[in-house]
Amino acid sequence: MSKIKSYNGQGAAAAEVDFADDLLVLDKGDQAVKDVVVATMNALRAGTASTKGKGEVAGSNKKPWKQKGTGNARAGFRRSPVWRGGGIAMGPKPRSYDVKVNRKVAKLAFAHAMSEQIKDGKVVVVEALPQDGKTKTVAALIKTMGLKGRVLFVTDKYDEKFLLAVRNIEKADVATAAQIDVYSLLLAKTIVATKAGLDAIAARMRRTTEVAE
Repeated sequence: MSKIKSYNGQGAAAAEVDFADDLLVLDKGDQAVKDVVVATMNALRAGTASTKGKGEVAGSNKKPWKQKGTGNARAGFRRSPVWRGGGIAMGPKPRSYDVKVNRKVAKLAFAHAMSEQIKDGKVVVVEALPQDGKTKTVAALIKTMGLKGRVLFVTDKYDEKFLLAVRNIEKADVATAAQIDVYSLLLAKTIVATKAGLDAIAARMRRTTEVAE
């Protein structure tokens, strides 16, 4: 059994929580994590960059001067990419950067990333989360627990009051166990889960290990 640090609702240390080692996926999944992170980052790209080619910019098709005898280089028309104000040669056009990741790879990536975070001691459990909906209460909890850097709170179900309390804290996010993505796991320096949230994570990882078997 892996041991996970636990805190009470006020941020004081409590009894450690056990996490089944057979749910951890540490021997494989590095490539899956990379593939999922690349797909996630690509999905954030707008893909709206657009330039005009020589056939799209405004301008005349008239030859600016005769072919020979002027001493100038030969020129066909002013919309050429070599002219200022001309079209762009091979410039970007709107496109999708989406990368497909199959379901098995996505599940493996989550299980491996979560396993690494648990192994490295970056996952902790809190017995109860503040329910007053106040940002200062959550900030005080983070300070009491001695957490530094980005914090990801994980719950078993959507909690609007807690979400409102966290959203004004610069380096804190909230997600349910079903919603967590691999990129968010890697971005967080500490993952703070409720007991129910940790159970939901374990159930999600159990489905992955059962498929692998």
